[in-house]
Amino acid sequence: MSEAPVIEFHGVTKRFGGVTAVEDLTFAVRPGRVVGLLGRNGAGKSTALRVLLGLVRPTAGHATLFGRAYQDLPDAPRRIGVSMDTIGPTPGTTGRRDLRIWARSLGLPDSRVETVLSQVGLTDSADRKVKGYSTGMRQRLALATALLPDPELLVLDEPVNGLDPDGIRWLRELLRTLAAEGRTILLSSHLLAEVEQTVDDVVILQRTLRYSGALSRLTADGADRLEDRFFELADTSVSGGSHG
Repeated sequence: MSEAPVIEFHGVTKRFGGVTAVEDLTFAVRPGRVVGLLGRNGAGKSTALRVLLGLVRPTAGHATLFGRAYQDLPDAPRRIGVSMDTIGPTPGTTGRRDLRIWARSLGLPDSRVETVLSQVGLTDSADRKVKGYSTGMRQRLALATALLPDPELLVLDEPVNGLDPDGIRWLRELLRTLAAEGRTILLSSHLLAEVEQTVDDVVILQRTLRYSGALSRLTADGADRLEDRFFELADTSVSGGSHG
């Protein structure tokens, strides 16, 4: 497996008018890792992901996937699976129908839809209208959409939201299985206890970078709690971050 970074942020700053959402963000994600992008609400997590995926233009700096900007990456929709609030189901569709629409746009057979429905546990609910889905079921459908192209990289924005305890455990096991297969996963979250059980590396963001590196290094191999270290770093007024 190549050790070239799958994701790189280089001095990314994004301002919306007079508000700075992200400032001078620099970090890298190595292949085959599950990486948690952590921060409070409003810390800049979703903005960083939108810059990465070419959905918003940075004020300064740049971000790359497999060494290229998203819009310049050949076959990007099939190499990168994405789950974000801005990517929702087609109004009025069932779960199966929505996935078939996505599959056909990617040139994938309907059999792939059945595979991901089973993978996320939605086969029995696939012919129900999505508008009747619970929040947790919608999260599973969003993950199924991200998994459709059998991607090398998954970018997931708050994937745990709305899942019950069984769903959270299921997601954790699924992400670890995908990483063991050599895939790379970048997920944003503010649920620190769950992240601590799931990820290899963490990126702590509070507008600026506060830490980027191995979870084991941050927590001294479990001697410290992620929650305690997070608040120490997120509450500091010093810009920049640690790398390891």
